[in-house]
Amino acid sequence: MANKFYQPGQERAARVEDLFATIAPRYDLINDLQSLGLHRHWKRKLIRLAEVKTGDRALDVCCGTGDISIALAAAGAEVAGLDFSAAMLAVAKKRSPIQFLQGDAMNLPFPDNSFDIVAIGYGLRNLSSWERGLEEMWRVAKPGARLLVLDFGKPDNSVWRQIYFAYLKWLVPLFGKIFCKDSATHAYIFASLQHYPAQRGVAEKMKTLGAADVHIHNLCGGAMSINFCRKP
Repeated sequence: MANKFYQPGQERAARVEDLFATIAPRYDLINDLQSLGLHRHWKRKLIRLAEVKTGDRALDVCCGTGDISIALAAAGAEVAGLDFSAAMLAVAKKRSPIQFLQGDAMNLPFPDNSFDIVAIGYGLRNLSSWERGLEEMWRVAKPGARLLVLDFGKPDNSVWRQIYFAYLKWLVPLFGKIFCKDSATHAYIFASLQHYPAQRGVAEKMKTLGAADVHIHNLCGGAMSINFCRKP
């Protein structure tokens, strides 16, 4: 069955904006529940991999309610968080005085070679062109910068992949139904993942951009992943 929040092509951004406007008030609570709190551990791992040095300029693309932005700032970076969802940014701005900007991840409002760290958590999969989003992250990264992508993955093990996909397809939508009065809000995760190449596709795209030190860090057997690379 088609998901009303997943619409390929030109309508993608509008539908995703509707989705996040709906879930913003309960976004952090549902993340804790559906991941059993593990998303916080995965974000801490991303921060460790970012190798933050005091004074590094960091960009958190699709920053949402600000978890990664806040953690980067706590580690010593000068952070800008960007998201297209006004509802999600409103939550982020209540949490921290970090510079949070509304903008388009596929047309970042920053000059070339601006940041030492460019990270995105659970956002690349939501873009109408994830390839364009990664190209923009690459463009604004300085030589030597670290790029990191945290998102839902596709496990290599077929049995685990079937169990995990069943969880996303049948159980995760219940969180949407209970907390957002609409199961489609979280059924969207499985729908979007079907059309996303996940960790291996992102790694290949990083290589085509000319990235060095390309690594996939699988989490929970590949159900989640962090893609990492450096810009030479």
